[in-house]
Amino acid sequence: MNADRIAQFEKMASADPTNEMAHFSLGNAYLQTGRFAESAQSFERCVAINGDMSKAYQLGGEAMIKAGWEDKAVAFLEKGYALAASKGDRMPQQAMAKLLESIGRKPALQPEEAEAADRLRDAGAFVCRRTGRPGTKMTSPPMRGPLGAWIADNISQETWRQWIGQGTKVINELRLDFTRDRDQEMYDQHMREYLGIDEEILKEIAARV
Repeated sequence: MNADRIAQFEKMASADPTNEMAHFSLGNAYLQTGRFAESAQSFERCVAINGDMSKAYQLGGEAMIKAGWEDKAVAFLEKGYALAASKGDRMPQQAMAKLLESIGRKPALQPEEAEAADRLRDAGAFVCRRTGRPGTKMTSPPMRGPLGAWIADNISQETWRQWIGQGTKVINELRLDFTRDRDQEMYDQHMREYLGIDEEILKEIAARV
């Protein structure tokens, strides 16, 4: 399956070199199969097209570290960390901080969003787990099942609306057809990545069932 997806994304990225979602998906597929140098290059192409994708900086930095390109990873991650901090992309920001710390570096920026978020929670405000900022709590889960319940409990309405816009772009640019199971899974994967739902959180959700 990974080989099929890689071939699909390679074809898309080659056919339309300006399609940042194709480069993002290709980089992620390379990363999952241990092709770290190729993954890093795909994420570099992605952010060259769209420099506003915090997650691409996070995954690209991870690929660079695994490829042994630590100096390159530092510059890439520090740029991504600053971007994530400016946008309020709290979860990618935290992930990039951990990646930098894993190679003995600290982020150049040390914002106080985490402490501010804690103060807001203590005051009874709803704080979006992805952004670390106050938002509007959902009145009902956006989908069925435990994943939908987790999203309603942790993700603000504002962040969810932003994902809907991004999700539309994913569908259009990757030409997804939801009658195909793998296309549905591809969409779901992009959703989880955008919302910061990693393997650890998926385990937390599964434990609730």
